[in-house]
Amino acid sequence: MLASIEPAEARGQVMLDQWTDFFVMVGGGAAGLAGLIFVAISINPERIVRNTTHKNRAINMLSGFSAIFMACSLALLGGQYLPALGFEWLLLWGIATFIFVRGYVVALKAGMSAIGLTGPRLAGGTMCYLAEVAGAILLILGHGVGLYIAALGTIVLFAFLISGAWLLIIGIYEEPARG
Repeated sequence: MLASIEPAEARGQVMLDQWTDFFVMVGGGAAGLAGLIFVAISINPERIVRNTTHKNRAINMLSGFSAIFMACSLALLGGQYLPALGFEWLLLWGIATFIFVRGYVVALKAGMSAIGLTGPRLAGGTMCYLAEVAGAILLILGHGVGLYIAALGTIVLFAFLISGAWLLIIGIYEEPARG
């Protein structure tokens, strides 16, 4: 009896065509929001640079939205299979996770502006980044469910990043002006 040849989709190596709209929408949104945060930061850079919490929050917001944009861009590269995308995302999200956790810990230790520096925000944001890492690992292993896990992590991460940007703006203006 001849063994049947399984199509690539059955082995978990599906092309990403059905995800194009999602990645275009999310990547475009992330790029737009990163630009808006950059403009907002440039309005009052002195207060951000002098305050460890504000500086690290700004870094986290910019790197988070940039990572989402890059992840979507990588997913839109033509002819990729899930394991290749998984390796790219694992590297990207590993770096982004490190930047997020490091920035939050540095801000907590500095004890400057405590606005929004809570354990639940750290845990929630970290869980979003770890969902991205887990999704990437599943893609490397050829499991399409990794796309859904990463997509869910991205959607929730968006909420954390937007609220973090709001906390940055509020923190800057609630801090007494020096001068």
